[in-house]
Amino acid sequence: MVGRLEGKVAFITGAAGGIGAATTKRFVEEGASVVMADIDDIQGPKICAEIGEATQNPQRMMFIKTDVSDAQSVQKAIKAACAEFGHLDILHNNAGGSSLQDGPVTDAPIEEFWRVMNVDLFGTFLCAKYALPIMMEQGGGSIINMASNVALMAFPGRDCYTAAKGGVAAITRSMAAEYAPYQVRVNAIAPSITLTDRVKNLLEKRSDMRDIAQMHLLGLGEPLDVAHMAVYLASDESRITTGQILSVDSGVTIS
Repeated sequence: MVGRLEGKVAFITGAAGGIGAATTKRFVEEGASVVMADIDDIQGPKICAEIGEATQNPQRMMFIKTDVSDAQSVQKAIKAACAEFGHLDILHNNAGGSSLQDGPVTDAPIEEFWRVMNVDLFGTFLCAKYALPIMMEQGGGSIINMASNVALMAFPGRDCYTAAKGGVAAITRSMAAEYAPYQVRVNAIAPSITLTDRVKNLLEKRSDMRDIAQMHLLGLGEPLDVAHMAVYLASDESRITTGQILSVDSGVTIS
């Protein structure tokens, strides 16, 4: 059986764990070659090797240390990906996340605001900036950004993260309109609380997140739940889906 992503090449940021690692594994299982981009050059190669062994396709895996907030690092990584696999069909802008330093506007450190903006929003901008010309030249591609349920509903207490993810949702729609003539689709996934190791740590320490967790109609999601949506958006099954912010949130935005 031919995989849904057979012959495609994907560049996934924040791939050294959580949703990024789960998506990498699913993409390889579906036939894609995957470049795992992450700033963690200790965990990244380890996860890359583990997924290669689990899928029995190490030749379709590559790790590149990448700082998504640094233009030179991103440009170099995308160039290396194309040199290795010949083309680029999928960009999954997954790198990002909030921290325990986040808070209301009046309390949050200015440094935390810019940290989140640089990784979540500017990182999305930079990766798209250098991937888009390649996709445009080759006649199409799929960009999958990572928004959040906090971009779609009020979530007090994490104003830095909320602002960044709201920006991701906005730039997703504008890029979708801008690059549709080149057959480049741009969508975003909006997960809710997803049980990555980082989020489990936040749940233990933040009562506001525990309160939101109780609003999930079908229970909390796992990284694999988000990865399944990423496979759909990366595949030709979503060929006329663009400019959408697709919730994978256990119904929290309607509860």
